[in-house]
Amino acid sequence: MTYDFDTVADRTGLASAKWSVAPGELPMWVADMDFVLALPIAQAVQWRAAQTSFGYSETPAEWTQAVAGWWGGRHGWTIDETAIGFCTGVIPALSSLVRTLTPVGGNVLVQTPVYNHFFSSIENSGRHVVSNDLVYDDDHYDIDWDDLESKLADPATSLFFLCNPHNPTGQVWTPAELARMGQLATDHGVVVVSDEIHCDITDPAVLYTPFAVASPDCPAVVCLSATKTFSIPGLQTSAVVVEDEALRQKVFDGLNRDEVGEPNSFATTAAIAAFTKGGQWADEMRAYVQANKDHATSAIKAMGLHVVPGQATYLLWIDCADLVGSDGDATDFCHFLRDTTGLFVSDGAQYRGPRFFRLNLGCPRVLVDDGLQRLATGVAAWRARV
Repeated sequence: MTYDFDTVADRTGLASAKWSVAPGELPMWVADMDFVLALPIAQAVQWRAAQTSFGYSETPAEWTQAVAGWWGGRHGWTIDETAIGFCTGVIPALSSLVRTLTPVGGNVLVQTPVYNHFFSSIENSGRHVVSNDLVYDDDHYDIDWDDLESKLADPATSLFFLCNPHNPTGQVWTPAELARMGQLATDHGVVVVSDEIHCDITDPAVLYTPFAVASPDCPAVVCLSATKTFSIPGLQTSAVVVEDEALRQKVFDGLNRDEVGEPNSFATTAAIAAFTKGGQWADEMRAYVQANKDHATSAIKAMGLHVVPGQATYLLWIDCADLVGSDGDATDFCHFLRDTTGLFVSDGAQYRGPRFFRLNLGCPRVLVDDGLQRLATGVAAWRARV
C-alpha cells in the first residue's frame, strides 16, 4: 500500500465528537474513521489556510466538475453539472427536503432498520415516519414489496427516504431492486430521496449502482458526499443532485431558504482534492477495511454472535439473539459493554433494529483488536451474570 492505515490519527484536543469519552474508553460507534487524512486533502486544506482570507465563499465550477467527474468515472453516472447543488451536509439536505417537499403532518417512508437521522429529520419537521420494514432472514435483508407498494399508495405519503447502500446493514441494493423501487414510487407520485453517502465504501470486488442510473425516469433527489469516504465530516460538504428540472428548482430554492447552500472556506477545497486526487487512497482504504471486516467477523463468530453479511460501509451489523433472544433488545447489553469494558458501540434500537448493535471498523487494526478483546470480555461477563 502507498498510504499508511496502521497509524492511529491523534485526535486529542480537537473536540472530536467521537472521542469525547471517558479515559480508557474505546469509541467504535459513530461512522467516523480514525485513519490519517489522505495527503492530497491535507495539502489542499493547508494551502487554503495559508491564504489567510476567510470571507464568504461561493461554490466554484471546479467543485461541480469534480463531483460529476468522480461519479462519471467511478460509477458510470453521467451527471449534467447544472443538476448539482452544494449543501453543508447530507443531514441538513434531508431536513430541508422534508420541509420543501412534504406538508406538515404528512408521511415520509423509510425502510427500517435504517440510519437514525432519517427519523429525526422527519419528526423534527412535524412529519410522520412510515416504515416499510425490511425482512430479515439471518443472512440477508429483503424488501416486502407488497407492503412497500401499499405504503407508497397512501395519499399522505409523498417522500421516500432510500439508503443506497444501506446503513446499518451494509446491503448493496441491486439494479433490479432499485429499478423496482423507483417504478413503484413513480406509479404513486412519490419523490425518492436517495442517501448515497456510503457508496464508495463497498467491498473491493463490489460496485454500487446510483439510484438515478437504475431508475432514470423516477423523480428523485440524490445526496452525495466525500465526508464518509475520506472521513472529513467536520468540513461540512455534500452535493445534492436533481435531474428533473421542475423538482430541481424547488429543491435548490429550499436549500437557499434554509441557509444550507453556501460552503465554508474549506468545504469545496477539500472535496475537490478528494474527488480529483483521492482515488488511490479510497481504493487502499476499501481493501484495508475489507481485511478488518474479515478479521472481525471471524472473531465475533467465535464469541457466538452473528455478523450480518454486508457488502458496503466500514460498519458491522451484529445480531445479539444469542445473548438477548430472538425477540430481545440489545440496549442493556450495549450499556453493560461500555460500563464493564469501555467499548462504546451503537445500540441497534436507534435504527429500530433493537436486537442488534453496530460496530465501526474504520480504524487501524490495533484499535480493531482492542475492540474485539473488549467485546469478548463483555460477552463472557454478560453470559456469566445471566
